[in-house]
Amino acid sequence: MIRAIAIDDEPLPLEIIESYCAKTELVTLERTFTKVNEAQKYLRKFPVDLLFLDIHMPKMSGIEFYKSIEQTTMVIFTTAHSQYALDGFNLKAIDFLLKPYSFDRFLSAVIKANEYYNYQNQKDTAKPQYIYVRADYSLVKIAFSEIRYIESLGDYICIYLDNNKRVTTRMTMKSVYEKLSPNDFIRVHRSYIVPISGIENLKGKTMIVYGKEIPIGNLYEDEVFKIIKK
Repeated sequence: MIRAIAIDDEPLPLEIIESYCAKTELVTLERTFTKVNEAQKYLRKFPVDLLFLDIHMPKMSGIEFYKSIEQTTMVIFTTAHSQYALDGFNLKAIDFLLKPYSFDRFLSAVIKANEYYNYQNQKDTAKPQYIYVRADYSLVKIAFSEIRYIESLGDYICIYLDNNKRVTTRMTMKSVYEKLSPNDFIRVHRSYIVPISGIENLKGKTMIVYGKEIPIGNLYEDEVFKIIKK
């Protein structure tokens, strides 16, 4: 079970988090704090897996507090000020809860934290059949089986999924390719990665992947044909 603490300069939001945590079996809320210096002292002695952290606080903001601690600790930011969402996203937050939030919205964030915790702490040597990317101010879980193709868009990539869905995230092609299974995906162009099972046919310098025409780059041509021959 995930061990957590909550930090907010107002008691009522902490009471809400406490009551919500009591309704789940995914997280143990060990302590709550209204003063960041007390939370810092606690974390030095008793590291936790997850922080519920208010952003807008006096003396030290939640953003500053999170930067001051060990960054492997997961964080779910809470705030009444939506303009801080981008800051939380840039700090690789698990999720961002805009006050007031319902139990269902809280539970969704906790489930995401639990899944990511399990993903990061796998004991099984087999690679998972999904990846996590950051989009829409939170982590998004994407199963390999959903991916139709991946396209580079400069500093971003767009992951096209089944049912005409897509996820855009700030990430390089190299970094996303390293997260994918080499038995299931192949880079066919500097701007495209495709699932091998989705390749329908090849013709010259192009291929059809789930009905989409994808170019084959000169640098990747030999590897593509090796895979096809297999």
